[in-house]
Amino acid sequence: MDLILWRHAEAEEGDGAIPDNKRRLTARGEKQSKQVARWLRQHLPRKRKILVSPAERTQQTAHALELAYEIEPKLGTGASATDVLTAAGWPDHGGVVLIIGHQPTLGRVAALLLGGKEADWSIKKGGVWWFSRRARSDERQTVLRAVLNPDLV
Repeated sequence: MDLILWRHAEAEEGDGAIPDNKRRLTARGEKQSKQVARWLRQHLPRKRKILVSPAERTQQTAHALELAYEIEPKLGTGASATDVLTAAGWPDHGGVVLIIGHQPTLGRVAALLLGGKEADWSIKKGGVWWFSRRARSDERQTVLRAVLNPDLV
């Protein structure tokens, strides 16, 4: 199984005037999402599942892919690392799952997958972390295949 974590691109600041789930991407965030989406379209296999938080900014990020996606309520701003892994079917889903979500949750998922316990790791706005699960010598391993930030595309 492959699990791809994509943090939404840069969004409006949360100043209380706009409900958190209604915050939209900035012009810079739209540019970031398009840059990363272009790279993802080139590398995603045809068989994939894309799950997106119900927040406006994650849906805008997903829209840049120009691919079908599902809104998954379990991936909202209050999601836990366990919620993300359960929604993705990690580690037993048979293909590739792309999750578009939020910090600090995605950073906690990355820490759990690579370090064995949750920690507050930072994933940059618009950043992608791509993990694979494989078997080697009867041992299951999690491998970090790629880390990509919008400023590197």
